[in-house]
Amino acid sequence: MPAITYNATGRRKSSIASVNITSGTGKMIVNKKPLDVYFPRETLRMIIRQPIELTGATGKHDIIVKVEGGGLTGQAGAVRHGIARALVKMDADLRGKLKKEGFLTRDPREKERKKYGLKGARKRFQFSKR
Repeated sequence: MPAITYNATGRRKSSIASVNITSGTGKMIVNKKPLDVYFPRETLRMIIRQPIELTGATGKHDIIVKVEGGGLTGQAGAVRHGIARALVKMDADLRGKLKKEGFLTRDPREKERKKYGLKGARKRFQFSKR
């Protein structure tokens, strides 16, 4: 009998992560690479593991992630969001815990567009009185 797969989508900045969770031994694969290889910084791995550790699901599930767009920090945030959503699909009782910690809330901050006549979104050229 095949294991049931729970999937969810997580987003942060311009990154989108598709997360699949099945019951297993606790291995995490991101874009066909182990978690430690894809995310070299410990802080990023810690961000990703937060919802799993909070719910006490460490070592119980295999997680396969496909993530694209943005940089590593945005991708880590998207993966965390996707894992939290997938855990809620798996067990609705976890919703309260995850929502309280803010893992189910999509971070709405996006890059602000560059404005004409300015150097960037807000930075201006140096003012000269004469």
